[in-house]
Amino acid sequence: MECSGKVTPQLMMAVGTAVIGSLQFGYNTGVINAPQIIIENFYNETWHSRFSEDISQTTLTALWSLSVAIFSVGGMLGSFSVGLFVNRFGRKNSMLMANVLAFIAAAFMGFSKLACSFEMLIIGRFIIGLYSGLSTGFVPLYVEEISPTSLRGALGTLHQLGVVIGILLAQVLGIEGVMGNSTLWPVLLSITLLPAVLQCILLPLCPESPRYLLINCNEESKARSILVKLRGTDEVSEDMHEMKEESQQMMREKKVTILELFRSPSYRQPIFVAIMLQLSQQLSGINAVFYYSTGIFHRAGVSQPVYATIGAGLVNVAFTVVSLFVVERMGRRPLHLIGLMGMAISAVFLTVAMALLDHFSWMSYISIVAIFSFVAFFEIGPGPIPWFIVAELFSQGPRPAAIAVAGFSNWSANFMVGMGFQYVELLCGPYVFIIFTVLLLGFFVFTYFKVPETKGRTFDEISAGFRQSAGHGADKYSAPEEFNTLRGEDPDL
Repeated sequence: MECSGKVTPQLMMAVGTAVIGSLQFGYNTGVINAPQIIIENFYNETWHSRFSEDISQTTLTALWSLSVAIFSVGGMLGSFSVGLFVNRFGRKNSMLMANVLAFIAAAFMGFSKLACSFEMLIIGRFIIGLYSGLSTGFVPLYVEEISPTSLRGALGTLHQLGVVIGILLAQVLGIEGVMGNSTLWPVLLSITLLPAVLQCILLPLCPESPRYLLINCNEESKARSILVKLRGTDEVSEDMHEMKEESQQMMREKKVTILELFRSPSYRQPIFVAIMLQLSQQLSGINAVFYYSTGIFHRAGVSQPVYATIGAGLVNVAFTVVSLFVVERMGRRPLHLIGLMGMAISAVFLTVAMALLDHFSWMSYISIVAIFSFVAFFEIGPGPIPWFIVAELFSQGPRPAAIAVAGFSNWSANFMVGMGFQYVELLCGPYVFIIFTVLLLGFFVFTYFKVPETKGRTFDEISAGFRQSAGHGADKYSAPEEFNTLRGEDPDL
């Protein structure tokens, strides 16, 4: 069942406004790295003014690690709370309400220097983490539910595009000559206020998800009128029929809690796939590259490593745009497989280059190319696809709970890599990326055998495939080719 896909101004306005939340997530992920030394000096000055002595290196390292990692802790809690908001307040209102957290966080971080309080900065990082965790659930959910079936993948990729533009923006503004200096770093951290204000102005002009209105609120006429605006045509009977079928299916299901996702045979396979896809994104090593790319470029002999890191950020954005244009043509599964294998090969080249750097100076060029290649392959598949495919794997009833679980898995893995990479690197040296290579190959095998293609299928068709799978037993129905044959689609597409 293929729905007509037309990009209307109303649709792009709604998607663009939602993706401001994604930009916020990316910006606050990247903003803390550039001014590290300057903020550590602020911690030391604050400590000295309170206790008349310099802060010990151990305490400083602990405080800085907390400042970085508390963002992920907030993200974990926020992502796990997605279902509490979206079912009670709707998708649009949930995004609107979350901006209160962005305002509070900006105030805490922006006034931390004035108040001589590093505690305020850490609290602000936790609160903006809560906001970002909620956004990583709200945005893909809303975008998926308002998009036509034939454009769901392309528009779903815009969430990741917002994230990488946010990271790049943070890298550029974090340059010492811009805002990454001792005077302006509080402004750099609190500038997150501006996108929140913009989203608060634009969201009231955007529609609520028609799926939410019809399936959750039983407001059929309102859902139809919104669909007409979003699709730019009066002929929305196909969409309405699909949503009504999903609504009837949901009425036959009991309320789906997070525990039910793991108990029910119908949901167990898709939630396992959703979790593994999120882990494939975070355990791929991408954050290790971004957290420590400046150090890697420095060891590779790059005279201005911060600009090389920004170069990697530009590659990040460029290849997310590539994914945006090819995801509906090639499908989710092939792009994810290409991305994982490309990253694994790039990681091998990076390991060899870093190991031989002392023997051959030209290996520095190989390491730079390997990092850029690693980033490019990430954005072709493992970057954007796990975020939006989770919403595709579930029908309306279990979708919020599934997105909460997937988001929690993503943030937890992010936290583990952020906290553990430095220690593992000390143990393994240049061979640290071999660990990621092994993980990437494992995720490639899993994706090949277990992840179905969702391109061009309605939400109900996808979930029906998993229900049939549960009925026949997982052993009889594990390979994606069987899923595609069941759905009447060529598995090679």
